[in-house]
Amino acid sequence: MATQHGLQERRRQRLRFQLRRKSGGRPRLSVFRSGKNIYAQVIDDAVGRTLASASTLEKSLRDAGKTGANVDAATVVGKLIAERATAAGVKAVVFDRGAYLYHGRVKALAEAAREGGLSF
Repeated sequence: MATQHGLQERRRQRLRFQLRRKSGGRPRLSVFRSGKNIYAQVIDDAVGRTLASASTLEKSLRDAGKTGANVDAATVVGKLIAERATAAGVKAVVFDRGAYLYHGRVKALAEAAREGGLSF
């Protein structure tokens, strides 16, 4: 019988395999969601380097009263990652939701990143 962690890992690997085939050399917008925070990174897999990152752990977001356990904070992180990626010269990415469903905080982050200027 498969464990919950094993099933998540299989979903994550299956998604990454599909992204590698379809990416066309674009950087990957990776999302990690924990119970208390949400993190986003724009990663260039060709060189293995993070081009931009944002999370609810940043001091500016914590001072604004944003915790990572809600959709509002995910929206702020999405706008922030789009702004930083654009500053780094990245306009188009592939969205890596990991093992998470495209729903709730993950969806809010993705839509805010699109509004911020990233295309995927």
